[in-house]
Formats: sequence, structure tokens, C-alpha cells
Amino acid sequence: MNITDSKLVDQAVHGDKHAFGHLYERYLDDIYRYVYFRVFNHQVAEDLTEMVFLRAWEALPKSRRKIKNFRAWIYRIAHNLVIDHKRKKRPEILETEPMVQDTFSNIEAGFEEKQESQELMQAIAQLESKYRQVIVLRFFNQISHAEAAQILDIDEGHVRVLQYRGLKQLRQLMDKGSSHER
Repeated sequence: MNITDSKLVDQAVHGDKHAFGHLYERYLDDIYRYVYFRVFNHQVAEDLTEMVFLRAWEALPKSRRKIKNFRAWIYRIAHNLVIDHKRKKRPEILETEPMVQDTFSNIEAGFEEKQESQELMQAIAQLESKYRQVIVLRFFNQISHAEAAQILDIDEGHVRVLQYRGLKQLRQLMDKGSSHER
């Protein structure tokens, strides 16, 4: 039996930790993946992901009437925490960590070789932040245009434009990467 987010939120608002646990399990991997592709550091992504769910649990009682879409709401919390994290830390050169095969097995499934997957990860890391957010939301986490707009607090048409431009930039980066290896 699959309980809706709305029902689980109603139960969690009234202190039902098990209901919130179901929401946690339902969205943990997606939120982690979204955060990871924004910070490219596994430890930081784990810490921020836990903070997302802690903030959500704390905010539920006073936010219930505002939550029309739990998934968009939890992503919005993640989005804001990542922005706060980036504001607090000093600028540094982006370094991508080696991929953990188990963590990204679903991402790598569509690629013939690990090399191509690594190239994709490096290209995604080079995308402008606004494009990377949309690409990760839309293609890795399979969020609709409408929900991505809610999460990013922009209109749906802007999400589509960012997606188009992000894919275009990603294609250029991938083409540039493959031409360097020839």
C-alpha cells in the first residue's frame, strides 16, 4: 500500500515519527543526489542532506498549510541550504571526487564504459551552477518542469530555457572533452 505524501505529512505534523520516516526514506536518495551535484563532495552532501530533513521535521508543524507539494517543498529546503553553504565557505577550486560505483549505478546504466561516465561527471561539474541545478533536477532526479520551477522559485518557462541552454553547454563540453582525447 502506497501512502500519499499528503497523508504522511498530515500524520507527521501531529508528531508521527514513522510517517516522517517514510517521507525520509522516499526522498533521501533524490535529495542526496541533488545536493551532491551542487557541492561535489560526498561528506558535505551527506551533512547537508541530513540538515534538510532535520529542518523539514522542525518546520512541519508551522508550515503544513503552506505545503501543497511535499517533494517541491523538501527540494526547496535543500536548495536554500546549498546556497547558504556556498555563501559561508570560501571560494575554492572545484574538485570532483571519484565516483562511487554503487551510489551512481543508476546514472551509469546508460553508458557503455566507465570512461564516458567520468567524462559526463566532469562536464556536469563544469556547467554553470544554474544549468547544473536544472539538469540534475530534470534528468537525474526526474523532476517535472513545474516542480523544478517551484524548487528554484522561477517560472516554468525559465526552467525550460535553462534546461535547453544547460544541455547545449553540456554537449559542447562533452564534444570538447572527446576531441581532446583524439
